[in-house]
Amino acid sequence: MLDLNDLALFVEVVRAGSFSEAARRLRMPANTLSRRIDQLEGQLSTRLLHRSTRKLTLSTEGQTLFERYAPAIDQILEIGRLHADEQTPSGSVRITALAGLFEVFHMEWLVEFYARYPHISIEFVLDDTPSDLIAERIDLALRMGVETGSGFRVRRLAPSEMILAASPAYLKRRPAPRTLRELAEHDCLTISNRQGRNTWHLQSARGSQDVSINSRFAVNDMRVLTQACIAGLGIALLPQLLVEPVLAEGKLVRVLPTYRRSSTNLGLQLVYTSRPPVPPAVAVFAEFLIEKLGDALTSPPLARPNR
Repeated sequence: MLDLNDLALFVEVVRAGSFSEAARRLRMPANTLSRRIDQLEGQLSTRLLHRSTRKLTLSTEGQTLFERYAPAIDQILEIGRLHADEQTPSGSVRITALAGLFEVFHMEWLVEFYARYPHISIEFVLDDTPSDLIAERIDLALRMGVETGSGFRVRRLAPSEMILAASPAYLKRRPAPRTLRELAEHDCLTISNRQGRNTWHLQSARGSQDVSINSRFAVNDMRVLTQACIAGLGIALLPQLLVEPVLAEGKLVRVLPTYRRSSTNLGLQLVYTSRPPVPPAVAVFAEFLIEKLGDALTSPPLARPNR
């Protein structure tokens, strides 16, 4: 039986016009290519090519073989290319993320991703408000400080707790609360929610408590919420992971430091809405996010919410 690989090499040699050019195109040593053609001629017991120092010509048998099999070889190679394309991740990925994502995720990283996967398109929906992932056709959700319902696969990227903070200017006007009951008397800043509830679920060494708050300002962007807190509008419940640099600079201070919002379901997490097997495009972008954000979150200059 003829070796189809040898036939394909023969076709390439004929089209290239020389062994050296065919070897260059095929990225293989010229002597290896010549030996493979010799093997093919040995199998057929006939001379396919007449070689000289100046040119390469087909024998009658070689011409017949080329005309008969070159179209078939082309079809086989095309099938191989199409199959390879089908294995390459392609399609669109729709991801919802915290509004401050691009404080730590660089646009240059997307240039790198598109270079790796030119057939994938990405759509970001930036919103700090919890959303219906299925209804909004979300493939991936990058969340922080939001408890994820059951039924979704979750990848934890970084632990985080929500802490109470206020600016020195606000605390100069309004003495810091000493108890949760006093907290209810303060101006509080919150993330907008579709339920309209203004309750903070907090933990301390004594256990968990719910406290009703007076929300004087609400917004669905954690960056804006942090800026409002720094400006002195009130007390906010903010992700410690993102505000640590601001606390270090003295722009914010902790309020009721024995209380925090903490849960095994909080922190920075990547939520998959697709059941296994995850579509290839979604899977490779998820791994790319994990790779890049893992590096960014261990680098203090990139973890700042305000540049």
